[in-house]
Amino acid sequence: MLMVGEPGRKVAEGAERLNAIMMQVVTVVMHIAPYGVFALMAKTFALQGLGLIMPMIAYFGVVVVVLLLHASGTLMLLLKLLAGVSPVMFLRKMRTAQIFAFSTSSSNATIPVTLRTAERRLGVDNPTASFIVPFGATINMDGTAIMQGVATIFIANVYGIDLGMSGYLTVIGMAVLASIGTAGVPGVGLIMLAMVFNQVGLPVEGIALIMGVDRLLDMMRTAVNVTGDGAITTIVARSEGSLDEAIFYDPDAGIVEEIHLPHRSADSASTS
Repeated sequence: MLMVGEPGRKVAEGAERLNAIMMQVVTVVMHIAPYGVFALMAKTFALQGLGLIMPMIAYFGVVVVVLLLHASGTLMLLLKLLAGVSPVMFLRKMRTAQIFAFSTSSSNATIPVTLRTAERRLGVDNPTASFIVPFGATINMDGTAIMQGVATIFIANVYGIDLGMSGYLTVIGMAVLASIGTAGVPGVGLIMLAMVFNQVGLPVEGIALIMGVDRLLDMMRTAVNVTGDGAITTIVARSEGSLDEAIFYDPDAGIVEEIHLPHRSADSASTS
């Protein structure tokens, strides 16, 4: 469009106008969404009964357990085998980034904290960390893939739909692909989950069943996503010889020190 000149500028302006319109549509949908979710949940509970509460608790528990197993088991095993460093020390160093990710539910918002943790706390050099951390925050959504897989199986059981082996394989593939394409902002995992539902023939309105507990699960899976980013960054840094073990094993490395200004006493203030 730049090369074409004036006609290209008009096309660019048209695209900007369409973007503004679409953003306004999204804003309207987000304002109406709570009423629609309430109506969908009311219809679902009216048809399925209050007995749906226990399966909901089971769904929540399964997702939490699998997220914890992945963060403390799979990722730490890869870290030990491929990087040869202490998983316990790694988790101690990642605590700040995990807490920030848990509170914001956004991998993208956590990038500065994760980047600082990787460089100053884990001992990864800047070229490696500045490439892997933003890249991982975009495509490394382990927790999101776990949630989408469990949620699909849960909704299929609620509606009594047998997915079969081909359906399960489709769920695995679509969950991984959808997690890669999910933006690192709060709540987007549910939007990508609708795509997974369409591929396996599940009713999209089933998403309303898990919306009530998804916020807390979103916080937990974001913390898992960030933990995976840190683990992969450490592994890549080890393979490239750019990991400073002295910094990694120093428990005080990179800690932000609190600076307190001395308080002036009343007598010194009056004399001055």
